[in-house]
Amino acid sequence: MITEQVKEFIEKYNLSGKFIVAFSGGYDSMCLLDVLNKLGYDVVAAHLNHNWRGKESDEEEINCIEFAKKNNIEIYCEKLDKTVEKTESAAREARYKFLKKCAKIFDTNIVFTAHNFDDNAETVLYRIIKGTGTIGLQGIAEHRDIFYRPLLKVSRDKIENYCTNNELSPNVDSSNYNTNYKRNFIRHQILPLLREINPKVNEALNNLSEIAKEDNLLIEKYLPKSILKASETEQKRIIHQILIQNNFDYDSKKISKIQQFIQENKNSKSGKKMSLTNNLWLFVNDKKLEIVAVKEKNSQEITVKEEGLYEFEDYIFEIKKTDEVPKYFPKDSDLKAFIEIDKIDFVLRHRRNGDMINPLGSVGSQKIKKYLNEKKIPQHEKNDIVFLCNGKEVFWAAGIGISEKIKVTNKPTHIITLKKR
Repeated sequence: MITEQVKEFIEKYNLSGKFIVAFSGGYDSMCLLDVLNKLGYDVVAAHLNHNWRGKESDEEEINCIEFAKKNNIEIYCEKLDKTVEKTESAAREARYKFLKKCAKIFDTNIVFTAHNFDDNAETVLYRIIKGTGTIGLQGIAEHRDIFYRPLLKVSRDKIENYCTNNELSPNVDSSNYNTNYKRNFIRHQILPLLREINPKVNEALNNLSEIAKEDNLLIEKYLPKSILKASETEQKRIIHQILIQNNFDYDSKKISKIQQFIQENKNSKSGKKMSLTNNLWLFVNDKKLEIVAVKEKNSQEITVKEEGLYEFEDYIFEIKKTDEVPKYFPKDSDLKAFIEIDKIDFVLRHRRNGDMINPLGSVGSQKIKKYLNEKKIPQHEKNDIVFLCNGKEVFWAAGIGISEKIKVTNKPTHIITLKKR
């Protein structure tokens, strides 16, 4: 019974609270949403209209909304802009971005997707064909980050039978039969031929997936923690992990390109970036490797004229009077500083062209660009720094340092802090 399998899955991971369900309205997601709802869980259906097929896409969205309304299920919908590239990888990237956004909106870290047993078989075969290596043979992860897949052991036939028996009316996406898409070609052309050799080819591919998972757990146990100190062979394995963990499409050529980039830039002080997707980059310097998102520069500005709390993006800034004589002063990297000022007349904002700072311990001022470069701040982090300014003059770069002009010479008049909400 699918219902029992879903219930056991939830108990296995000890999940509770609000669940987001990626809801296309197709057989798989409608089955999963219906099961969760009938089991009494608090679910939100998250529907992303890819906007690829005009009227058909809109009708599918309407069907999703009507199903949710009929079953008293909360639903959240968005439609992709027509400018989004119409490719499998772009669609996949947009879906996961949308689902992560939904998780934040509804304050949960549990997102269910309805990938099934057959999907996993197709994924393993696709990765064999693409030459993604043994790590790719693990197929679709049952759980990674905030994403959970309760139907991964359930066949497509059983899901379709559930929908029929429960009188559900799923969407039938016409693009699922378009063999111009690689995965559809595998499903409708390649796998039927393989069944002539082995009628249970899906079971065989899923079994291969399980064996690969066990082998890779053993390999990962002995991998070095730092990719920058790893051998070239070890680096390839770690790159595999990074790409899979971030839901990137990959092949051996892409892995080699990334490895070469790491080798060329692992001794860089300021660091270098290479593009992975339209809005994600790989950053490498002599200390770390990380995936970073491309962010638009925020022009928000908050006026600070008196003591109190101020909201700025995801932060709370506070400035308050103090009579405290500190035993020690916070480090530059702390989001806290003791200052000495005559009046409060500042704004909170991000950096702008022409900004200047008189660094602590320096006689004159310098451009903020030079200041941040001397502090070895990676390029992608510079636009995220919160500044306390007056006009073009920066008095505090949060987590970086304060200006000579507000340093404590006698005793502090105020404490300033910046905290994540």
